Amino acid sequence: MKSWTRAWLGAAAALAWTAAQADVPSRPLVVELFTAQGCSSCPPADSFLGQLSQRPDVLALAFHVDYWDSSGWRDRFELRQAVERQNAYVINFRRPSAFTPQFVIDGRKDAVGTSAIAEALQEPRETVAVTLAVHDGQVVVDVGEKAGAHPGEVLLLTFLRHASTSVARGENGGRTLEEFNIVRSIRTLGEWQGASRNYLVKVSSLPSDATDVAVLVQGHREGPIVGAATQSLH
Repeated sequence: MKSWTRAWLGAAAALAWTAAQADVPSRPLVVELFTAQGCSSCPPADSFLGQLSQRPDVLALAFHVDYWDSSGWRDRFELRQAVERQNAYVINFRRPSAFTPQFVIDGRKDAVGTSAIAEALQEPRETVAVTLAVHDGQVVVDVGEKAGAHPGEVLLLTFLRHASTSVARGENGGRTLEEFNIVRSIRTLGEWQGASRNYLVKVSSLPSDATDVAVLVQGHREGPIVGAATQSLH
């Protein structure tokens, strides 16, 4: 959606005041970007996500989709799981179809401008305690207890913090793209129904190019996110 390009270019100014005023909350706001290297409207959104990724109160994640391959360039970071995740949001938000760039805030709504993200940063967030650590070649995940919580699932995502890609063909042909917090895998660890849970995941089982890991506690079928944490793998 090319009409979004100007909005993301001005995003840093629109959100700068919140960085100075907001205290670090008990969990970060999860901002997901559905993007593709073959989409000419996506680089400004990718840049904006990079700015968000520097904030301690945001967990920014980029999901690269594959349906732009027909434009003449295959995205080296595309994930079929990303398309499946976005399609669930399309249903949840009653959108007519998937599109890029699309931002999703805490699994609750998608953003049609920077104001929605700025507002979400100021709002209280439902929180389930999640802690992450890396010990002896294992990712250690602890999810806390929350009485009366709606059932959901615990997701483990890995991501690559930064990459540069020289695009030879397609809508971005001839450009070098800077990309941030690129999701490399999505794994369901288990169900969560309000009781504390613990998981161990071997680092060796994760994608070799991943630099960080994130855990989301999220309602079924890409419902609202109630818990989130991130940890470097190195």
